[in-house]
Amino acid sequence: MSRSYAFLIGSLAAIWGASYLFIKVAGRDFTPASMMELRLAFAALALGSFLVATRGFGAAVVDLRAAGWHALAIGIVNGAIPFTLIAWGEQHIDSGIAAIANSTVPIFNAMLAPFLLPSERVSGIRIVGLSLGFVGVGVLTGGQPNVTWWFVAGTLAVVVASISYAVAGFYAQRRIGTASNTALATTAMAGGAVVLLPLALLSPPAHAPGWKSTASLAALTLLGTALAQLILYRSLRYHGAARTSLVTYLMPPIALFYGWLLLDERLTTATLAGLVLILGGVALGSGAVGLSRRTAAVAEP
Repeated sequence: MSRSYAFLIGSLAAIWGASYLFIKVAGRDFTPASMMELRLAFAALALGSFLVATRGFGAAVVDLRAAGWHALAIGIVNGAIPFTLIAWGEQHIDSGIAAIANSTVPIFNAMLAPFLLPSERVSGIRIVGLSLGFVGVGVLTGGQPNVTWWFVAGTLAVVVASISYAVAGFYAQRRIGTASNTALATTAMAGGAVVLLPLALLSPPAHAPGWKSTASLAALTLLGTALAQLILYRSLRYHGAARTSLVTYLMPPIALFYGWLLLDERLTTATLAGLVLILGGVALGSGAVGLSRRTAAVAEP
């Protein structure tokens, strides 16, 4: 089982770390809403096709009904809203910086837990961790060599996406029943696509996308969304949300490496310092390193 855990977490980190790169490249030709509408819609189609192929049409319909309206709602809060915010943010910041800002999800989990899970309390070292994480966001944003208001806005958009992921995690913890992993992922992606469609129609691409942008969007859809959803739900089911949430520590360094290697993004002192402070804050504020008893949400870019 430990080998399975390492493989699943390593695969998620590699795929989701690359997703920030795919978003950055696809954003050259696609607007944020149109990009994420296509991502959600085709991911839902791919997952639905996989569900029918493996379960048969009748059983697939039963599974989708079991997922219910709650899975559709999760697709909005865990898909349409944060996906679009991250895509918009990456128009103004590097992909690696977006990955670091998005790693604040466990910090917001810890902040929201006392309000959404009455048994939870945030005190002592966890308060220190929350404070350290927010200092890291400040360093990441304000310590860059050439900070503009658009840079700040882009970073904050990704942070708001992290809040949305955290809320979705608590909602899923309370509402998701025994539906299959594939049905949950299919229904969630479909729900996000339906809600995002009007905004996507209002902001289509200004010109025909090039092959690099199209290929990046295809990779983001099939690898970073459809395949990653299946891996995520499998890890959650067999290893729990607390252990799965540790992928948060692996994604930012991988995304930074991809951005530096393939996009010539700079690794500034402020970026590395922000990374260390935020991940340190996550470790303390979330109740890790010893694996928190609380169920934590997992961020998907």
